[in-house]
Amino acid sequence: MAQTRTANSIMAKRGLAVKVKTSKYRKKSSNQWLLRQLNDPYVAEAQRVGYRSRAAFKLIQLDEKFKFLGKGKTIVDLGCAPGGWTQIAVQRNKGTGQVVGLDILPTEPIEGATLIQQDFTAEDAADKLKALLNGKADIVMSDMAANTTGHQQTDHLRTIALVELAYDFAKDVLAEGGIFIAKVFKGGAEGEFLKEIKKNFAKVAHFKPDASRKTSPEEYLVAIGFRG
Repeated sequence: MAQTRTANSIMAKRGLAVKVKTSKYRKKSSNQWLLRQLNDPYVAEAQRVGYRSRAAFKLIQLDEKFKFLGKGKTIVDLGCAPGGWTQIAVQRNKGTGQVVGLDILPTEPIEGATLIQQDFTAEDAADKLKALLNGKADIVMSDMAANTTGHQQTDHLRTIALVELAYDFAKDVLAEGGIFIAKVFKGGAEGEFLKEIKKNFAKVAHFKPDASRKTSPEEYLVAIGFRG
C-alpha cells in the first residue's frame, strides 16, 4: 500500500478544478455529486493509496488528534462498509490484535479483519459481535448514521439513537481505559446522554476532521479512558 500523506499535504494538492459536462440523463444533484467527487483531494488520495473510501482519512485524522490506534489493539468497527476505517485499524495493528467489523451492507473481505453483515439494531447483533471477540475491546468506533431526511434536527435525533445503541454495546465490551468514538451530527451528544458518557469516561470531546466535508453536519464524539 502506498505511503499516506498528512492531512495538510493532501489539502495542499488542490489544483485546477475539474469540470463536469452536463447530461440530460443525469439529475442536477448527480452532476453536483460527481463534480464534488472529481475535485475532492481526499477521494484522489484514497484511490492512490488503495483505501476503500475517503472516510479512511477521517479516522487517520482522529488518530492524529487523539492518538488511540496502535499495535495489538482489539477494535470493533460499527458501520464498517465499505471498509475504509477497518483498513486503517488493521494497518495500525501491524499484524497483531483483532479487528471486527459490522455493517448492514456487504463489505468485501479485508485481510486481518473479521467482517459480518448484520443490522446493528437487530436483537442478536451485539451477541454476535461479542462472540467474535477474544476478550475485552480496546476501541469501539462507530461511523454509523441513519439515512438522512434533509431535516437537520430529525437526522440528528435518529443518528443519536444509533450512537446510544453503540454506547450501550461499548460499555459491555470495553476494557478499562478503553475508547469510544462515534459519528454524531451538529449538536453533538447532548443533555443527559452526554452526562452519562462523561460519568463513565475520563475525557470526552467533539472533533470534526478536515477530511469531513465542510458542508456536512457530521462531527465525532471521542470518549477516552473508560472507567469500567
